[in-house]
Amino acid sequence: MTQSFIVNISDDWYRIMDTRHLDLFLIPTVLLTSVTMLVNPVLSICILCFPSLRQETRYLLLANTLFADMLFLTINLAMVSCNSVGLQMPHSLCEFMMVSMVMTYSCSVITVTLMVVDTYVAVRWPLRYKEILPPSRAKKIIISIWVMAAVCPVSLLVMFEVSLEMKMKVGVHLYFIIAISLCTVLIVYCYIHLYIITKTSGIWRSRYSRARMTLLAHTLLLMMYFVPALVFAVELALLKRETNDDMVGVLIDLVNMCILMLLPRCCTPYLYILRYREIYETVQQVLWKKRHQSQRSVA
Repeated sequence: MTQSFIVNISDDWYRIMDTRHLDLFLIPTVLLTSVTMLVNPVLSICILCFPSLRQETRYLLLANTLFADMLFLTINLAMVSCNSVGLQMPHSLCEFMMVSMVMTYSCSVITVTLMVVDTYVAVRWPLRYKEILPPSRAKKIIISIWVMAAVCPVSLLVMFEVSLEMKMKVGVHLYFIIAISLCTVLIVYCYIHLYIITKTSGIWRSRYSRARMTLLAHTLLLMMYFVPALVFAVELALLKRETNDDMVGVLIDLVNMCILMLLPRCCTPYLYILRYREIYETVQQVLWKKRHQSQRSVA
């Protein structure tokens, strides 16, 4: 029953995409994925290979976000490509990719949220920051993030396997609503207290101060990470597959998968390279070494 349910959804997707030429959504998917994959591996290697960055909790969390984003982009590109050409995947592979997408997306959102918490702890308790969040504890936190991100999709898959489709729809809806709500409340709380703590320092007086611009950039990035989950939750709640809203549902899913979910992942590496001097100098050093070695080999 479960297998036929997934096959029917795949058939509906291909039929609608083929008749409406929605396979053109593959173009922005490939472009945004390619632009992101050009920088993410280099930035991840820089963080993990250079001790000066690897000993910073915020950079370890950033590396985890980049790694989760790369996995998500790879799986998402494979799924969009298969849907565009009408390729039917095996039932077990389809389930694995669905669970992996939810897990990697959730891991990115949770990690981005904890990066805000990390900033709050660094500002709120600067003298005890290294004691509260040392790199060793950050690594344990990252492992816990992956476990948390995997628990819900796996449990929902088990419900799906025992033919509780309606309960699974409710479970997915509640999962995204509750998770996004908790992350949003935590981020707003940290931002409000950060402003209260730093408002007397004078960093907010200038309209174009570095702190104000950094806060604006991070706020826009967080919104871009959170919006796709809210769109997906609303689509689950309002558009039922059993009604005649298949075209609208597929269109919303495609916009979400091919554009909205990819935009924050495309912006993240470039934002951190431009805003953090240590990362910029490290990337520049790595690229300069590679260019210098290639010139020597040619000579």
